[in-house]
Amino acid sequence: MAVGQMFLSARGRALTAFRPDDEYQWKGPFYFIQGADPQFGLMKAWAVGDTNSGDDEWGEEIRLAEQAVRAVNELTPKPKFFVLCGDLIHGMPGTRWRQAQEQDLKEVLKSTDQDIPLVFVSGNHDIGNAPTRETIEAYCQSWGDDYFSFWVGGVLFLVLNSQLYFDSSRCPELRRAQDVWLDEQLALAGKHRCKHIIVFQHIPLFLREPDEDHDYFNLEKSVRQELMDKFHKAGVRAVFAGHYHRNAGGSYRGLEMVVSSAVGCQLGEDTHGLRLVVVTEEKIVHRYYSLDELSSQGVGKELLAVLAGQT
Repeated sequence: MAVGQMFLSARGRALTAFRPDDEYQWKGPFYFIQGADPQFGLMKAWAVGDTNSGDDEWGEEIRLAEQAVRAVNELTPKPKFFVLCGDLIHGMPGTRWRQAQEQDLKEVLKSTDQDIPLVFVSGNHDIGNAPTRETIEAYCQSWGDDYFSFWVGGVLFLVLNSQLYFDSSRCPELRRAQDVWLDEQLALAGKHRCKHIIVFQHIPLFLREPDEDHDYFNLEKSVRQELMDKFHKAGVRAVFAGHYHRNAGGSYRGLEMVVSSAVGCQLGEDTHGLRLVVVTEEKIVHRYYSLDELSSQGVGKELLAVLAGQT
Protein backbone atom coordinates (compact mmCIF):
# COMPACT_ATOMS: atom_id res chain seq x y z
CA MET A 1 0.00 0.00 0.00
CA ALA A 2 1.35 3.43 -0.92
CA VAL A 3 2.20 5.70 2.01
CA GLY A 4 -0.46 8.25 1.08
CA GLN A 5 -3.08 5.56 0.66
CA MET A 6 -2.51 4.13 4.14
CA PHE A 7 -3.85 7.39 5.61
CA LEU A 8 -6.79 7.66 3.22
CA SER A 9 -8.11 4.11 3.06
CA ALA A 10 -11.51 5.17 4.45
CA ARG A 11 -13.37 6.50 1.43
CA GLY A 12 -17.01 6.36 0.37
CA ARG A 13 -17.96 5.34 3.94
CA ALA A 14 -15.97 2.11 3.61
CA LEU A 15 -12.44 0.91 4.36
CA THR A 16 -10.65 -0.13 1.18
CA ALA A 17 -8.31 -2.48 3.05
CA PHE A 18 -11.12 -5.05 3.35
CA ARG A 19 -13.47 -6.20 0.58
CA PRO A 20 -16.96 -6.76 2.02
CA ASP A 21 -17.77 -9.68 -0.28
CA ASP A 22 -14.72 -11.51 1.08
CA GLU A 23 -15.45 -10.68 4.71
CA TYR A 24 -19.17 -11.32 5.32
CA GLN A 25 -18.53 -14.90 6.48
CA TRP A 26 -17.06 -16.00 9.79
CA LYS A 27 -13.54 -17.38 9.30
CA GLY A 28 -12.41 -18.08 12.84
CA PRO A 29 -10.99 -16.10 15.79
CA PHE A 30 -8.84 -13.03 15.14
CA TYR A 31 -7.59 -10.01 17.01
CA PHE A 32 -6.96 -6.32 16.49
CA ILE A 33 -5.11 -3.54 18.31
CA GLN A 34 -6.85 -0.47 19.71
CA GLY A 35 -4.98 2.67 20.66
CA ALA A 36 -6.19 6.14 21.54
CA ASP A 37 -4.96 9.68 22.01
CA PRO A 38 -1.39 9.81 20.72
CA GLN A 39 -2.22 13.54 20.86
CA PHE A 40 1.12 15.04 19.85
CA GLY A 41 1.68 18.17 21.96
CA LEU A 42 -0.49 17.49 25.02
CA MET A 43 2.29 16.32 27.35
CA LYS A 44 4.12 19.66 27.19
CA ALA A 45 0.86 21.64 27.27
CA TRP A 46 -0.37 19.72 30.31
CA ALA A 47 2.97 20.08 32.10
CA VAL A 48 3.04 23.86 31.71
CA GLY A 49 -0.67 24.31 32.40
CA ASP A 50 -1.51 25.77 29.00
CA THR A 51 -3.60 23.33 26.95
CA ASN A 52 -4.58 26.02 24.46
CA SER A 53 -1.15 27.08 23.18
CA GLY A 54 1.49 25.21 25.18
CA ASP A 55 1.77 22.37 22.67
CA ASP A 56 4.97 23.51 20.96
CA GLU A 57 6.95 20.36 21.78
CA TRP A 58 6.04 16.72 21.21
CA GLY A 59 9.29 14.77 21.20
CA GLU A 60 8.10 12.44 23.97
CA GLU A 61 4.92 11.62 22.07
CA ILE A 62 6.99 10.82 18.97
CA ARG A 63 9.05 8.36 21.03
CA LEU A 64 5.93 6.71 22.48
CA ALA A 65 4.23 6.44 19.09
CA GLU A 66 7.39 4.92 17.61
CA GLN A 67 7.45 2.38 20.43
CA ALA A 68 3.78 1.56 19.80
CA VAL A 69 4.36 0.99 16.08
CA ARG A 70 7.40 -1.21 16.73
CA ALA A 71 5.44 -3.29 19.24
CA VAL A 72 2.52 -3.77 16.83
CA ASN A 73 4.84 -4.68 13.95
CA GLU A 74 6.51 -7.40 16.00
CA LEU A 75 3.32 -9.16 17.11
CA THR A 76 2.84 -12.79 16.07
CA PRO A 77 0.39 -13.60 14.65
CA LYS A 78 -0.27 -10.23 13.04
CA PRO A 79 -3.36 -8.29 14.12
CA LYS A 80 -6.08 -7.79 11.52
CA PHE A 81 -5.79 -4.01 11.92
CA PHE A 82 -4.62 -1.20 14.22
CA VAL A 83 -7.26 1.38 15.15
CA LEU A 84 -6.52 4.77 16.74
CA CYS A 85 -9.60 6.11 18.52
CA GLY A 86 -9.13 9.82 18.07
CA ASP A 87 -7.14 12.84 19.20
CA LEU A 88 -4.36 11.98 16.84
CA ILE A 89 -2.79 15.37 17.59
CA HIS A 90 -3.38 18.09 20.17
CA GLY A 91 -3.49 21.20 18.00
CA MET A 92 -7.09 22.20 17.34
CA PRO A 93 -8.16 23.27 13.82
CA GLY A 94 -6.53 26.57 12.94
CA THR A 95 -3.86 26.48 15.66
CA ARG A 96 -0.17 27.12 15.16
CA TRP A 97 1.41 23.68 15.59
CA ARG A 98 -1.28 21.51 14.09
CA GLN A 99 0.28 20.91 10.67
CA ALA A 100 3.70 20.05 12.08
CA GLN A 101 2.17 17.66 14.63
CA GLU A 102 0.19 15.93 11.91
CA GLN A 103 3.25 15.58 9.67
CA ASP A 104 5.31 14.08 12.49
CA LEU A 105 2.58 11.59 13.42
CA LYS A 106 2.28 10.44 9.82
CA GLU A 107 6.06 10.07 9.64
CA VAL A 108 5.88 7.67 12.59
CA LEU A 109 2.80 5.76 11.40
CA LYS A 110 4.12 5.16 7.89
CA SER A 111 6.48 2.60 9.46
CA THR A 112 3.50 0.40 10.34
CA ASP A 113 3.70 -3.03 8.69
CA GLN A 114 1.85 -2.74 5.36
CA ASP A 115 -0.03 -5.94 6.17
CA ILE A 116 -1.63 -4.24 9.20
CA PRO A 117 -4.22 -1.70 7.98
CA LEU A 118 -4.55 1.52 9.94
CA VAL A 119 -8.02 2.67 11.01
CA PHE A 120 -8.49 6.29 12.12
CA VAL A 121 -11.25 7.71 14.32
CA SER A 122 -11.82 11.45 14.64
CA GLY A 123 -11.54 13.09 18.05
CA ASN A 124 -12.41 16.53 19.36
CA HIS A 125 -8.88 17.81 18.83
CA ASP A 126 -8.94 16.52 15.26
CA ILE A 127 -12.13 18.32 14.20
CA GLY A 128 -12.86 20.79 17.03
CA ASN A 129 -15.09 20.66 20.09
CA ALA A 130 -17.92 22.13 18.01
CA PRO A 131 -17.00 20.91 14.51
CA THR A 132 -18.02 22.57 11.29
CA ARG A 133 -18.36 21.24 7.79
CA GLU A 134 -14.98 22.83 7.04
CA THR A 135 -13.10 21.28 9.97
CA ILE A 136 -14.54 17.85 9.18
CA GLU A 137 -13.65 18.17 5.50
CA ALA A 138 -10.08 19.14 6.43
CA TYR A 139 -9.82 16.05 8.65
CA CYS A 140 -11.16 13.84 5.85
CA GLN A 141 -8.56 15.18 3.44
CA SER A 142 -5.80 14.13 5.85
CA TRP A 143 -7.12 10.94 7.47
CA GLY A 144 -10.06 9.65 5.43
CA ASP A 145 -13.78 9.63 6.16
CA ASP A 146 -14.96 10.70 9.60
CA TYR A 147 -17.43 7.80 9.79
CA PHE A 148 -17.48 4.52 7.88
CA SER A 149 -17.90 0.78 8.20
CA PHE A 150 -15.94 -2.34 7.35
CA TRP A 151 -16.31 -6.10 7.70
CA VAL A 152 -13.67 -8.54 8.93
CA GLY A 153 -14.44 -12.26 9.07
CA GLY A 154 -18.17 -11.93 9.61
CA VAL A 155 -17.90 -9.04 12.08
CA LEU A 156 -19.19 -5.55 11.28
CA PHE A 157 -17.10 -2.64 12.54
CA LEU A 158 -18.60 0.86 12.69
CA VAL A 159 -16.44 3.97 13.05
CA LEU A 160 -18.45 6.96 14.29
CA ASN A 161 -17.80 10.68 14.54
CA SER A 162 -18.73 11.08 18.21
CA GLN A 163 -18.20 14.83 18.11
CA LEU A 164 -21.43 15.07 16.11
CA TYR A 165 -23.15 13.59 19.17
CA PHE A 166 -21.32 15.90 21.58
CA ASP A 167 -21.99 19.21 19.81
CA SER A 168 -23.37 19.39 16.27
CA SER A 169 -24.70 22.94 16.66
CA ARG A 170 -22.56 24.24 13.79
CA CYS A 171 -23.32 21.37 11.40
CA PRO A 172 -26.67 19.77 12.36
CA GLU A 173 -27.16 18.41 8.86
CA LEU A 174 -24.02 16.28 9.23
CA ARG A 175 -25.34 14.80 12.47
CA ARG A 176 -28.58 13.87 10.70
CA ALA A 177 -26.65 12.30 7.81
CA GLN A 178 -24.60 10.14 10.19
CA ASP A 179 -27.79 9.04 11.97
CA VAL A 180 -29.39 7.93 8.69
CA TRP A 181 -26.23 6.10 7.65
CA LEU A 182 -25.91 4.39 11.05
CA ASP A 183 -29.48 3.09 10.87
CA GLU A 184 -28.76 1.71 7.40
CA GLN A 185 -25.61 -0.03 8.58
CA LEU A 186 -27.33 -1.64 11.56
CA ALA A 187 -30.10 -2.90 9.28
CA LEU A 188 -27.47 -4.32 6.92
CA ALA A 189 -25.85 -6.16 9.83
CA GLY A 190 -29.13 -7.97 10.45
CA LYS A 191 -29.47 -8.88 6.80
CA HIS A 192 -26.01 -10.47 6.70
CA ARG A 193 -26.38 -12.11 10.12
CA CYS A 194 -23.01 -10.91 11.33
CA LYS A 195 -21.37 -12.60 14.31
CA HIS A 196 -20.78 -9.34 16.16
CA ILE A 197 -21.09 -5.59 15.73
CA ILE A 198 -18.30 -3.49 17.24
CA VAL A 199 -18.26 0.32 17.37
CA PHE A 200 -15.25 2.66 17.51
CA GLN A 201 -15.62 6.29 18.58
CA HIS A 202 -13.58 8.87 20.47
CA ILE A 203 -15.89 10.05 23.25
CA PRO A 204 -17.27 7.24 25.44
CA LEU A 205 -21.00 6.81 25.85
CA PHE A 206 -20.23 6.67 29.58
CA LEU A 207 -17.16 6.04 31.74
CA ARG A 208 -18.47 3.60 34.34
CA GLU A 209 -22.25 3.77 34.74
CA PRO A 210 -24.86 4.18 31.96
CA ASP A 211 -26.78 6.76 34.01
CA GLU A 212 -23.79 8.79 35.25
CA ASP A 213 -23.92 12.57 35.00
CA HIS A 214 -22.79 14.23 31.80
CA ASP A 215 -19.40 15.94 31.69
CA TYR A 216 -16.55 16.62 29.27
CA PHE A 217 -15.57 12.95 29.06
CA ASN A 218 -18.93 11.37 28.12
CA LEU A 219 -22.01 12.05 26.03
CA GLU A 220 -25.05 13.99 27.18
CA LYS A 221 -27.55 11.67 28.88
CA SER A 222 -30.42 11.82 26.37
CA VAL A 223 -28.07 11.34 23.41
CA ARG A 224 -26.31 8.55 25.28
CA GLN A 225 -29.59 6.77 26.05
CA GLU A 226 -30.74 6.98 22.44
CA LEU A 227 -27.49 5.45 21.21
CA MET A 228 -27.39 2.76 23.90
CA ASP A 229 -30.92 1.66 23.09
CA LYS A 230 -30.21 1.68 19.36
CA PHE A 231 -27.05 -0.36 19.84
CA HIS A 232 -28.75 -2.81 22.20
CA LYS A 233 -31.64 -3.37 19.80
CA ALA A 234 -29.23 -3.99 16.92
CA GLY A 235 -27.09 -6.39 18.94
CA VAL A 236 -23.92 -4.29 19.19
CA ARG A 237 -21.54 -6.15 21.51
CA ALA A 238 -18.98 -3.47 22.37
CA VAL A 239 -18.06 0.17 21.95
CA PHE A 240 -14.35 1.03 22.13
CA ALA A 241 -13.34 4.64 22.84
CA GLY A 242 -10.57 6.84 24.22
CA HIS A 243 -10.69 10.54 25.22
CA TYR A 244 -10.45 9.92 28.98
CA HIS A 245 -6.67 9.27 29.05
CA ARG A 246 -7.40 6.59 31.66
CA ASN A 247 -8.82 3.09 31.50
CA ALA A 248 -12.48 2.76 32.41
CA GLY A 249 -15.64 1.04 31.27
CA GLY A 250 -18.94 -0.57 32.14
CA SER A 251 -21.94 -2.24 30.54
CA TYR A 252 -25.54 -1.60 29.53
CA ARG A 253 -27.89 -4.54 28.85
CA GLY A 254 -25.13 -6.68 27.36
CA LEU A 255 -23.40 -3.80 25.57
CA GLU A 256 -19.83 -3.34 26.84
CA MET A 257 -18.35 0.16 26.96
CA VAL A 258 -14.53 -0.08 26.82
CA VAL A 259 -12.53 3.09 27.53
CA SER A 260 -8.81 2.80 26.79
CA SER A 261 -6.09 5.02 28.15
CA ALA A 262 -3.71 6.92 25.92
CA VAL A 263 -0.67 6.12 23.86
CA GLY A 264 0.38 9.64 24.80
CA CYS A 265 -0.34 11.81 27.85
CA GLN A 266 -1.74 10.04 30.93
CA LEU A 267 -4.19 11.90 33.16
CA GLY A 268 -4.48 9.14 35.76
CA GLU A 269 -2.52 6.19 37.11
CA ASP A 270 -2.37 4.09 33.93
CA THR A 271 0.65 3.68 31.68
CA HIS A 272 1.12 4.52 28.01
CA GLY A 273 -0.36 1.54 26.21
CA LEU A 274 -2.51 -0.28 23.70
CA ARG A 275 -5.45 -2.67 23.99
CA LEU A 276 -5.37 -6.10 22.37
CA VAL A 277 -8.87 -7.36 21.45
CA VAL A 278 -9.59 -10.99 20.53
CA VAL A 279 -12.83 -11.76 18.67
CA THR A 280 -14.17 -15.31 18.81
CA GLU A 281 -17.45 -16.73 17.57
CA GLU A 282 -18.99 -16.41 21.03
CA LYS A 283 -17.21 -13.55 22.76
CA ILE A 284 -14.93 -10.53 22.71
CA VAL A 285 -11.96 -10.66 25.08
CA HIS A 286 -9.55 -7.77 25.61
CA ARG A 287 -6.66 -6.62 27.72
CA TYR A 288 -4.77 -3.34 28.03
CA TYR A 289 -0.96 -3.66 27.79
CA SER A 290 1.63 -1.06 28.67
CA LEU A 291 3.88 -0.31 25.71
CA ASP A 292 6.81 -1.85 27.57
CA GLU A 293 4.83 -5.00 28.33
CA LEU A 294 3.57 -5.40 24.77
CA SER A 295 7.08 -4.78 23.40
CA SER A 296 8.64 -7.41 25.64
CA GLN A 297 6.06 -10.20 25.68
CA GLY A 298 3.77 -9.67 22.66
CA VAL A 299 0.43 -11.43 22.66
CA GLY A 300 0.15 -13.02 26.09
CA LYS A 301 -0.41 -16.74 26.61
CA GLU A 302 -3.95 -16.18 27.88
CA LEU A 303 -5.08 -14.37 24.73
CA LEU A 304 -3.16 -16.76 22.48
CA ALA A 305 -5.19 -19.55 24.06
CA VAL A 306 -8.41 -17.67 23.30
CA LEU A 307 -7.27 -17.18 19.70
CA ALA A 308 -6.55 -20.90 19.42
CA GLY A 309 -10.02 -21.74 20.74
CA GLN A 310 -8.64 -23.38 23.89
CA THR A 311 -10.72 -21.32 26.32
